[in-house]
Amino acid sequence: MSNSIPLRPTHAVINLSQLRRNVESIRARVFPAKVLVMLKANAYGHGIDGVAPFIEQYVDAIGVAVLDEGIHLRQIGIKKPILVAGGSLPEQVPYYIEHDLTLTVSSTEVLEAAESTSQSSGKRLKVHIKIDTGMERSGVRWYEAEPFLEQTLRCRHIDIEGIYTHFANSETLETPDMERKIGFSYASIQLKRFNDVLGFYEKYGQPAPRIRHAANSAAILNLPESFFDMVRPGVMFYGVYPDEEVLRTVEITPALTWKSQVVYSKLTLPGNPVSYGSLWVSDHPVRTVTIPVGYADGYARRMSNQSAVIVNGKKYRQVGRICMDQCMVNLEADHATLGDEVILLGTSTATGESVSAEDLAFWAGTNSYEVMTNISARVPRIFIQDGE
Repeated sequence: MSNSIPLRPTHAVINLSQLRRNVESIRARVFPAKVLVMLKANAYGHGIDGVAPFIEQYVDAIGVAVLDEGIHLRQIGIKKPILVAGGSLPEQVPYYIEHDLTLTVSSTEVLEAAESTSQSSGKRLKVHIKIDTGMERSGVRWYEAEPFLEQTLRCRHIDIEGIYTHFANSETLETPDMERKIGFSYASIQLKRFNDVLGFYEKYGQPAPRIRHAANSAAILNLPESFFDMVRPGVMFYGVYPDEEVLRTVEITPALTWKSQVVYSKLTLPGNPVSYGSLWVSDHPVRTVTIPVGYADGYARRMSNQSAVIVNGKKYRQVGRICMDQCMVNLEADHATLGDEVILLGTSTATGESVSAEDLAFWAGTNSYEVMTNISARVPRIFIQDGE
């Protein structure tokens, strides 16, 4: 008997060729700035083990959120520079040297640990300084940066190759008038603060770190003044715009399609409630089908009686409470049989009908980032390229 198990009906298909095209569009927009793609959170739910080896040759660097993600990338053979953008503790610093990862420094304690560890190991640790220009999450506050930067100049054993900040509001346009120079409120303030901090190096007659970066996805679209030496696309790399208000200055297309199949089809009689809690009941006979996806897969329970799926190219409403592993869909008078295709997120090639990450986010009361990163690890990822 074969040891192989047939693919689970619920799975995600990731078009790697589309990810490459998204990178090419981003690079055309920001050239000559370098492109670092964010692969944190399992490549925004797309599957880091499949995405990273393919996309490495098309990007200049990779960004992750936590040390474990960076170590994992090295373990699967990634050679490009890897920036760990999240906070780290002093005792974690030796792992950055061991795995050739770039450390984000936001505190004196971590800076001192980086310098001492590099000195004792005889290996130069790559460091990027993070400046908090108004996010109030992590980073050296812009108004306290000068003494910290003075301290970095005294560090002789580490390679301070970068300095960066992160925008809080770069999605929102200050004005709907697209004919004049684009202006922003808080993003412009943050950009000015970052430039003021960079003025430290001229003031002291010192060269600035060679990689200055600030632009996330929205800033890539909206704020070309923020490109500096490198940009950090996250959600837009995967083909999703960060907000409906951003300018569409880069053409991107979603790379992920979340699919399933009908596993049960039945006629539900009037007065018979569907699923836990009896939240939905029809007053006339309807065809309902069961789909093997639930909140344990990342199909959020809070979307119950709100979301829609595509069955055989046509969109239908989900009904009843979404279960841990299954949910039900109302086809009304239409018919579906065992094994028929269901699209949970994506576009039907047959009809063009689509369900977007923004749709799921609206039904769940969240954003598209959470929708994608919540697709759980038990959902198999299938990686394809054009023509496959």
